[in-house]
Amino acid sequence: MKPRTRARGIALQVLYETDIANNHLPGDVLKMRLEEIPLADDLAEFARQIIFGVLPLTQDLDQMIAKYAPEWPLEQIAAIDRNILRIAFWEFAVSRETPVKVAINEAVELAKLYGSDSAPRFVNGVLGTLVEHENEIHQIIKNRITLDTKLET
Repeated sequence: MKPRTRARGIALQVLYETDIANNHLPGDVLKMRLEEIPLADDLAEFARQIIFGVLPLTQDLDQMIAKYAPEWPLEQIAAIDRNILRIAFWEFAVSRETPVKVAINEAVELAKLYGSDSAPRFVNGVLGTLVEHENEIHQIIKNRITLDTKLET
């Protein structure tokens, strides 16, 4: 497995656990995962960026997924698939450091590793729909982050 894929896998495990067990703190879960599967410092930081990039925007990411992919009701999406979608979506529409095709390919790989047999095709389909609205979604979330920042100061 490629190093960044491993880092995404760690991020996925942390996001999944904190999603299904609300009382588990992401920093603690990440620390435990890194003890089990050590990563180089840069890869651990990459996983950390994903986790703490996705978590504060979970509601926004979910709303965008629901809006632009309504044929897949969020409450019916398996928790692992939902978190794979959030990671890829955050990577290409928010962080924008990962090219869209790479984010989608990595999400499909994670779905193959952690999801059901139908997960890779499902993840690819949902992300394909979201990509069509990438710039609009980026602007909505960017505006949301700017508003939240202003409210905090």
